[in-house]
This record gives sequence, C-alpha cells and structure tokens, in this order.
Amino acid sequence: MDTGDRLLTPGEVAALFRVDPKTVTRWAAAGRIGSIRTPGGHRRFRESEVRALLEGEGVLEEEETSPQSQPRNGGPTGPVRPTP
Repeated sequence: MDTGDRLLTPGEVAALFRVDPKTVTRWAAAGRIGSIRTPGGHRRFRESEVRALLEGEGVLEEEETSPQSQPRNGGPTGPVRPTP
C-alpha cells in the first residue's frame, strides 16, 4: 500500500457512491470492492481503489447501486393482491 493512500470509512465511501454504508459493507463482503480490517475489525477502503471504481475502472454495476432495481412487495410484477 502506498503510504500516502488514505483509508476511507464505509460512510465516506457510501457518500461518494451515494449509497447506504451497509451497501458498501455488502460490496466488500462479496469481494466487489477491496477492503482491509483495522485491529478492531472495522473495514477501511483504499482511496485510490475507490477513486478507480468511481472513474469506471472497477467491477461495480449500475443495478447494484440503484435501490429501484431491487424488487419489492411481490417482485417485478408489482404488489401481491389478495384474491376476493
């Protein structure tokens, strides 16, 4: 690691991608974004890697950053309605 490469918290990364910090943690757990662990077990992200992802050089895909792409209330066909 470059000694000048700043380490970002999940909250800082989330702000850059405009997603929830838990989304960033899920990306890291899935291997979609590299992370390191502090001695206390917290995740940190190399700023250079995060910037590369923001510039389109990484593996994150649009559907994973958009909450509208996830089905809710019955899936892609809409809400489940009770039968009369």
